[in-house]
Amino acid sequence: MRKWTFARWKQHFLNRVVPYAVLCLVGVMFVVPLLWVIFAALDPHPRLTLKIPGSITLGHISSILLDSSIRQSFANGLFLSLGQSVVVVIVSGLAAYPLSRYSLRYKKPFMYTILFATALPITAVMVPVYQLFLLLNFQDSLVWTMFFLAASSLPYAIWMMKNFMDSVPVELEEAAWCDGASVWRGLRSVIAPLMLPGIFTVGIFTFATSWGNFFVPYILIQSPKKLPASVTIYQFFGQYGMVEYGKLAAFSLLYTIPAVALYIIGQRFMSGGFYLGGATKG
Repeated sequence: MRKWTFARWKQHFLNRVVPYAVLCLVGVMFVVPLLWVIFAALDPHPRLTLKIPGSITLGHISSILLDSSIRQSFANGLFLSLGQSVVVVIVSGLAAYPLSRYSLRYKKPFMYTILFATALPITAVMVPVYQLFLLLNFQDSLVWTMFFLAASSLPYAIWMMKNFMDSVPVELEEAAWCDGASVWRGLRSVIAPLMLPGIFTVGIFTFATSWGNFFVPYILIQSPKKLPASVTIYQFFGQYGMVEYGKLAAFSLLYTIPAVALYIIGQRFMSGGFYLGGATKG
């Protein structure tokens, strides 16, 4: 039997104990706020501290669901996020196709430009964008705000979609062309079904980014009735430090449902991977 020397104890501690301790600490940092949201939403008298409620009430959740202005803010947020996701998936797919399939002369500089655009912070462009919205009379419009959010998400979406499209063999398209299919038919009937994991990944990533976006709607939308849920959540922070913890927790709990539901719906497509099943053999 090998003796446990100091060097072996040190190596075991660094390789086994430290990583698990760090992971446990990170897990606690995520779990504790989640438990506070759940307990505070069900506690009749919630506080900022984490505690198990002595009694349970659904009053906070029902007050959120029965408030027409809050329901409208959720509808506005869904319009912005779902609309942005649909636009981004369609446009990024069309933009990624020539980048993936054609040998373009300036493809590499263009891809580097897209990569640079992904690192551009949204706060750096909001002042000229706001001036442009004022000039074109687009301010306080959910539709144009949605299009701007879609445009700001396109660089990263094109980059991801192009990488997913590279995984689909071009031989499958060529076989469809030999059968008389057009480029559009090949893209719709051959590439898109095989790219469902990539499409759902881009769509869910775009939705989650837009669903939690506070800064852009806060700047471009002025009417309280048009504000999304990511902005109206701040109404529960009252004056003089008074916070409605119960309603805030209930709102936050309901606020997570759309993103979680979309992830559950797309999980089987995202985890399925690209199954080509020997389609290029023979």
